[in-house]
Amino acid sequence: MTDQASTETPSAATPAAEPEVKSFLERAQEAVEAAVESTLGAVKEHPATAAAIAAGATAAVAGAAYGISKLLGDDDKKA
Repeated sequence: MTDQASTETPSAATPAAEPEVKSFLERAQEAVEAAVESTLGAVKEHPATAAAIAAGATAAVAGAAYGISKLLGDDDKKA
């Protein structure tokens, strides 16, 4: 009888946890949607600023990739 009680407990706890997970996922989805709408609104109001930010982010990623390639390339030359 102990085995039956232990197998029934997780299934009984699962339905109670599902609404919490759904509400968390729904809140996360709403937050993402709000952030996207806000970002699109800002881009529409200030397109030049958005382009400058995108160019800066691209330059930062390219610089990081170049630096990593130099670090990895130096290891090959020493060995």
